[in-house]
Amino acid sequence: MKKIELNEKWTFRRGFLDALGMIKGCPGEEVNLPHDAMISTPVAPDAVSGIDSGFFKGGICNYTKYVNIPAEWSEECIGLYFDGVMMNAGVEVNGYKACMQHYGYAPFYVDITNLVKLGEENRITIHADTSLQPNSRWYTGTGLYRGAELMYGPKVHIVPNGIYAYTKEADKDYAFITAEIEVANETTKTRHAKVEVFLVEDDVTTPVMTENAVAAAGQVIQINPGSTENARLALHVENPKLWDIETPDLYRVVARVTDIGEFRTHFIESDEKTVDEGEVLFGIRTVTADAVRGLRINGKTVKLKGGCLHHDNGLLGSVSLYETEARKVKKLKEVGFNAIRTAHNPPSSALLEACDRLGMYVFDEAFDMWGIAKRSGDYSQHFNTDWEKDLTAFIKRDRSRPSVILWSTGNEIPERGGLNNGYSVATKLADHIRGLDKTRPVSNATCSYWSGLDDFRAEGKVKEQNAMDDMDSSVFEKWIEPFVNGLDVVGYNYMEDLYEKDHEMYPDRVILGSENFPQEIGFRWPMVEKLPYVIGDFTWTAWDYLGETGIGKAVYLEQGDPLIKKGPWAIMPQATSPYPWRLANDADFDITGNITPQGAYRSIVWGSDKTHLFSYHPDKFDKYELMSMWGFPAVEANWNYEGYEGRPIELLIFTAAEEVEVFINGQSIGKKKVGTERPMPGSVRFETVYQPGKVEAVSFKNGVEISRDVLKTTGKPAGIRLVPEKTEMKANGMDVNYIGIEIVDEDGRLVPDAEIDLSADLTIEPDAGKTEEGHQDVAKLAGFGTARPITEENYTDNETTSYRGRAVAVLRSGYEKGTVHFYVKAEGVNYSATSNRASCFNHYCVGYDIHNSTSCTVSTGV
Repeated sequence: MKKIELNEKWTFRRGFLDALGMIKGCPGEEVNLPHDAMISTPVAPDAVSGIDSGFFKGGICNYTKYVNIPAEWSEECIGLYFDGVMMNAGVEVNGYKACMQHYGYAPFYVDITNLVKLGEENRITIHADTSLQPNSRWYTGTGLYRGAELMYGPKVHIVPNGIYAYTKEADKDYAFITAEIEVANETTKTRHAKVEVFLVEDDVTTPVMTENAVAAAGQVIQINPGSTENARLALHVENPKLWDIETPDLYRVVARVTDIGEFRTHFIESDEKTVDEGEVLFGIRTVTADAVRGLRINGKTVKLKGGCLHHDNGLLGSVSLYETEARKVKKLKEVGFNAIRTAHNPPSSALLEACDRLGMYVFDEAFDMWGIAKRSGDYSQHFNTDWEKDLTAFIKRDRSRPSVILWSTGNEIPERGGLNNGYSVATKLADHIRGLDKTRPVSNATCSYWSGLDDFRAEGKVKEQNAMDDMDSSVFEKWIEPFVNGLDVVGYNYMEDLYEKDHEMYPDRVILGSENFPQEIGFRWPMVEKLPYVIGDFTWTAWDYLGETGIGKAVYLEQGDPLIKKGPWAIMPQATSPYPWRLANDADFDITGNITPQGAYRSIVWGSDKTHLFSYHPDKFDKYELMSMWGFPAVEANWNYEGYEGRPIELLIFTAAEEVEVFINGQSIGKKKVGTERPMPGSVRFETVYQPGKVEAVSFKNGVEISRDVLKTTGKPAGIRLVPEKTEMKANGMDVNYIGIEIVDEDGRLVPDAEIDLSADLTIEPDAGKTEEGHQDVAKLAGFGTARPITEENYTDNETTSYRGRAVAVLRSGYEKGTVHFYVKAEGVNYSATSNRASCFNHYCVGYDIHNSTSCTVSTGV
């Protein structure tokens, strides 16, 4: 079926409007999709979801758009496709309710053929409802956060997400591929259809014909009235370009379906021969997993260097755009990540396309709960009735993507101990996936029994003890065994200590560290590399997110504080993340895309030769560092501690070297061997006395310097530097430009402790000939803020306070060409204007004044 994007100019309203008169009486706000209705709302201490959502409240909203349906579509099937609507979505067409979709992460299609008026405008209204809180354990957003499409095609057509291609065998000489095309017959007669498939390289732009296809095949099938049928076609490719993360070479599978005639007792050829076409991105690659050779991509063993990702995009809320997702993937690859886990739900198509194009393996996850709730308003209410529909839609959407190498049926499911018929459901879900896709291993992210055992077992009234109290008792293995029946890979969340013991019990079990504590990567990773049956490790998390507030915090206590004896679990969010905590604060990258010390450490573990030098604030010296299980030392790349001269201070250095020597203002304070034992191999600490100037860490291997890092005391804030990541955006409503905002001193150095109130503004120069109304859709300020974990700021307004000397603005393009001037001003600060300077960043020169304001220019075009 053909697709038309329906993302431009929807009317958005808050609250529930149940009649056309009410909708017309409420003018609403014009928005472009994707759109998150929650991110622009204020946080509040009385938010029912509290720490789960970052103190955002849910709500009810609706979107309305009038769409003209051409009269010539009278013989067409017409539908709406959504990549996800958060959540409990009601779809109405001309006042008729077309469908209800509860799960906010699953894609869905709704047929509206019999609800539209041909040759006229049709009112499409989408209701979204996140008012029943809490409905998740993290920030969800609200509304049409992944966009919408109008689809149409002939009565005999390819069903939405009905093109499935998979590699049966591949090497450098040949690849053998099967394509399955699901064809629907919406006529009242039995039809014959000619199904053709063409495999073309992704950069082919000419009409797809046999002569520019690397492989092609055809097949005639019969489709009975009101049903669907699969055409199965075999193709082979000589000298194929194999897809992996180093060489993400892509093809497109283009399918063509021609209705060639009617079948009664014999074939009757049709004169009309209507044609439908569709295509999907595709990569030629194979995936296998076993306990002897591990995970193999195209026959080569791969260890997954993974990170879990929630679906939000920080300052943009839950809005998902290709450019934002691609930026994330690129940055993760720079640290060394080769895989992401979509925790704990189906991701957006935009993220998966970025992984396909840029090269990133994906552990694709379906659910965070089944029938037993984790939160009162979550999907457990609808699981029993909706799981098959939603799981099917999810698998069919993603199963041709080369980046997806593993399926997950769920995360830390309470039914893992057998409650609620969990053992049977687990097998049923795994088998259902295999019925839809035969090529990828199926997994589930299991964990110890903090839930999932009945009271009798949990209270120790049976011979075995509670697994939470005694991980060596084999309770986990005994009660999880029926649950993992049918899994190809068993995910272990936070249970690395069981790997070797479980391998002895189950020598053919393939194990994946599906979720693990970030500060432990240094001593866990060598074990992952050593054990062939362990195929990788996924940290929680790779990128910071909204909600689960403060799960990664570190606190500093006076020696002897009674909280110390209680340990890391004493600082879980429920007890220690009061309003207005917003972020999880537990990741390798913060929400603006800057790497954190945690990310720097991971890069060392995964092979970087760089040196990374950080300092603790002098206030923390001689205090007890209590980190949550997801925490990391609260160090900074900072040497600005005015007023602490002569006070003791501690340095933390990450390096892959053998020794590190530290110099302060040119004087060595000593050389130390780099730690190789727990808790953080690859790190070394130095104690010294703070004095302004320069501190330098030099790393040595075999007595030879391999790298160094420097911290310097800067001057006072004296200017603002803008660092745009691009100078042009596409005028397609989907492009974004991240503009880094840095507070600098008179020498242009970032001031890492600067907290300055900032305001932003845009002016627009549209292309000639545009009306004033047309000027408004060139670009907008879509996000403005920082990575500060505790804040009441609204990311959608034009004010923020710099955090560690930085802020970020996100410009989003509209649908008109023009030039955007972006301005940032430091409110209430009077800097002396002494000179002008310019620096070049990302191959784009940005001017800045030693002044209290600055600007940059971005153009939009097709």
